[in-house]
Amino acid sequence: MRTRAATHVGRPAELAALSAVLGEARRGRGTTAFLTGEPGIGKSRLLREVLGCAVDAEMVVLRGRGSVTGPPVPFRPLTEALMSVARTLDPELIRQLGPYQRVLGRLVPDWEDPGGQYGDASMVVLGEAVLRLTALVGRERGCVLALDDLHEADPETLAVVDYLAGNLSGQPVAVVAAVRTESPEAHLLADEVCRRNDGVAFPLARLGRPEVRELVSTCLETEPALIPDPVSDRLFHDSAGNPLMVEELLHSMIATGELVHAQKAWRLTGTTVGSVPPTLVRLISARADRLGAGGSRLLSVAALLGRRFQLTLVQQVLGLDDQHLLNDVQSAVDAQLLAPDEGIPGWYAFQHPLAVDALRSRLGPGELARTARQAAEAVEVVHPGLPGEWCQLTAQLRERAGERTAAARMYLECGRRATVAGAPGSAVAVLERAREVLGGPQDLAQHHSLLTELLEALLEALADDGRLDRALAVAEELTGLAPGDRTRQIDRHIRLAWAAQVAGQWAQGDAQVTAARECLPGAATEAQLASLDAVAAYLSVLSPAVDRMDRCVGLARSAARRAERAGLPLVVCQAWYILGFAARERDMAESDACFRRCLDCAVEHGLTAWRNYALVGLGGNAWLTLGDAGPLRRAHQELLRGGALTLAQNAAAVLGLDRVLTADFERAEEELDASLAGSRGLRLVGVTHYVLMARVVLAAHRGRRDQMLEALTEFTRNGGDESGEALLVHGLGRAVCALLEEDRATAELDMARVAAEQELSQSPFHLDGHHGLGLLLDVLAGRAGDARLHEVAAIDAAGMRWNRHFVALAEAVLAGRRGDSAGASEAMRRADLDSRPFAMARCLGLRLVAESAADEGWGRPREWLREAEEYFHRAEVGPVAGACRTILRRLGEPVRQRRSGTDRIPEALRRLGVTAREFEVLEMMPGKLSNKALAARLHISPRTVEKHVASLLQKTGLPDRGALFDQVADLLLRE
Repeated sequence: MRTRAATHVGRPAELAALSAVLGEARRGRGTTAFLTGEPGIGKSRLLREVLGCAVDAEMVVLRGRGSVTGPPVPFRPLTEALMSVARTLDPELIRQLGPYQRVLGRLVPDWEDPGGQYGDASMVVLGEAVLRLTALVGRERGCVLALDDLHEADPETLAVVDYLAGNLSGQPVAVVAAVRTESPEAHLLADEVCRRNDGVAFPLARLGRPEVRELVSTCLETEPALIPDPVSDRLFHDSAGNPLMVEELLHSMIATGELVHAQKAWRLTGTTVGSVPPTLVRLISARADRLGAGGSRLLSVAALLGRRFQLTLVQQVLGLDDQHLLNDVQSAVDAQLLAPDEGIPGWYAFQHPLAVDALRSRLGPGELARTARQAAEAVEVVHPGLPGEWCQLTAQLRERAGERTAAARMYLECGRRATVAGAPGSAVAVLERAREVLGGPQDLAQHHSLLTELLEALLEALADDGRLDRALAVAEELTGLAPGDRTRQIDRHIRLAWAAQVAGQWAQGDAQVTAARECLPGAATEAQLASLDAVAAYLSVLSPAVDRMDRCVGLARSAARRAERAGLPLVVCQAWYILGFAARERDMAESDACFRRCLDCAVEHGLTAWRNYALVGLGGNAWLTLGDAGPLRRAHQELLRGGALTLAQNAAAVLGLDRVLTADFERAEEELDASLAGSRGLRLVGVTHYVLMARVVLAAHRGRRDQMLEALTEFTRNGGDESGEALLVHGLGRAVCALLEEDRATAELDMARVAAEQELSQSPFHLDGHHGLGLLLDVLAGRAGDARLHEVAAIDAAGMRWNRHFVALAEAVLAGRRGDSAGASEAMRRADLDSRPFAMARCLGLRLVAESAADEGWGRPREWLREAEEYFHRAEVGPVAGACRTILRRLGEPVRQRRSGTDRIPEALRRLGVTAREFEVLEMMPGKLSNKALAARLHISPRTVEKHVASLLQKTGLPDRGALFDQVADLLLRE
């Protein structure tokens, strides 16, 4: 007979639905499926059937399972799954992962950076890396990521699965996970994913009577009709329809001679057992006893090591020679209690987790403690230093041995390691287990020092995990342990302040800083004072105070001085970076110097993250001051190579705005679209606000109000109105769009709003027009004179190249009005130099000052108007081009007739709003060229062609590109 069914029984509907999930994934429509149910219900078996279907369909299959050895091991299921593909992956595909290969070094040791750096450590970035790898390997045939025993997984793995579930749409990847219903964390994740329609659950019910009969017939390799009714009835009754119980009970009946095969049929012997069925523990125990004392002892020791175990450890505990050990193992394999662990030499696994619990329960308290102690000592001998999961296993064994103090210390070490490795969720779980091991309040006197150490580590992990409420509770408990120790109280308040800062809760953080300062007199160390000033500086940026940036500077300078004296390089970097950020408005040279101090300290002490921050700060300064995006682009490339993806997204957003300001609009659109997808994929709210702002500015600088309003709606919908970027939307976006529509009054209203907001708070963004364009508009309107000019020019933000151009124009207008032709010419010369990277802003500035120059008799207004008219004509910004021509005519200048191509457009299409460029695309459509071919003919990007085609469909009312092909001849001939 077979103790495991040869074929799958009782799940045809689930298997059909899961096959459909695989088919959708092969077609690029991935999703997540959860197989849920009680232990032994058949989740793993159904998962194997699903993977068989995937193999038949030639899909790529990656499989991992949760750890059942002690507390959850970070990323165990993902590591196991990815290791299988990593061994055979084409090096060319690995290179296509780019910076994400380094991130995956956390899961695949072969890809680990030699310096032990993983780039960005967030779960979101790691989830994106896993998604990119699975999509890459499955791009031709589809990929299945199968995660068995997900209920045994660590919180970080669950976080990655959550990210994958939310981002599989449009990917050739299916995630299929098996989850026990009694597991709160994993089952809650499955419920949440399904609630938001990112996945589907397949709850597995118990088998009915006919299905139990079919299962038994499969095990006995006979027809269902040949199974005696008493046999199937008893098995159905005693198992309650649980497939594992059916198989285990059936095996026990045959092994004890209760069920025999004679004369080509199965029959019961003697009287059937009464109404109370034997427990699974008894069934497994009986099978173990039949192996003899040696085999039974081996299984009990192995059960203490977990569902899968290293045979060397069992041998170390039992003291067996190789021959006896292998004989006992083979007997257990033949009894289908053990199996080689997927071909890994020297490792075995129990065939079901319930067998582990059953065999472990056979050990009496004394024997359990003694064996667990021997196993712990064996692990310490075989694996010196207890790397990785061995530390957690040893902690569990020490706990089983009754050595609570030793177990708690080992759990404490596991928690600290998890915190350092960037897995705070796992750290919290294992540290809370250590807290439980130490016992209740009656044990505090005995373990006071250890408990204090443990809770301090837990507080750190909770802060890193952003769990502020729980951190506050732990801090209160620590206060009770050492109520008079003000030095420790200061540490706790600082930790809680950082936790609040990470969570973006300024009020909570400020309260913790205040509480820490109340403890300071005579208690604080120099290191604590430095850390306190640093966190207070960062919290100041979040605060609603009008002088928040000034307060930030004072605190950061104090933090830098103290940290340098105390030898705290991390705090030194924190302080100098935020000083560089805050100094931009006041003094760009000082800002550069601060970022360089941060860079030097980070390089000296190997602080890679802060080195990256410093490089981005310096690159941003070069862009703002010189209009040179080169250093920032180089920093961006280095961030990508180093796997610092979150910071790279910040840099990419700024670079997208640079494309807008330099009037490289088509590339700006492509880069901002990519940046928006990246920031949303990584859930970077601040970066998303910046990119959405840049998209508003992009439409505004092209004079496309409808597109600007659409982008503005999206900005508002995503909470942008409450962000610092809101001022840029008005001063750099809406005001410019109004000027391109020759609506000076509306532009002035937008700039007035910016000025009013600037009075209420210090903004970290300096291109909103307050230091440049707004000044020019006020000068042209007669609202500002030399005093205001000198006031603005004295602010370092006015020296940023974009702003400097408009300030120079304002200076030229004022000089011209007072008859200072030489001063006006000098100012225009400087404006000309500063405006050269910014084609649109340059010509807009010329149009704005030319009218004043013509009326007041200074400069070269005719030349400026012709340059502006030429640019805006080519850019299809009709209002400005027309205004330039009108002023030229008023000045008596001949103005040539502009034929932009609109004369070739049939009147019917002109009434629909078809532009000259759209008509050019339409003219080429009879050839049914692809977007790429059309782009090559017109010397524009395929993305731009796609936009023109979409616009043509909207304006003509046609449903799709095919209809446009069919109707193009009629459209071209319309009158």
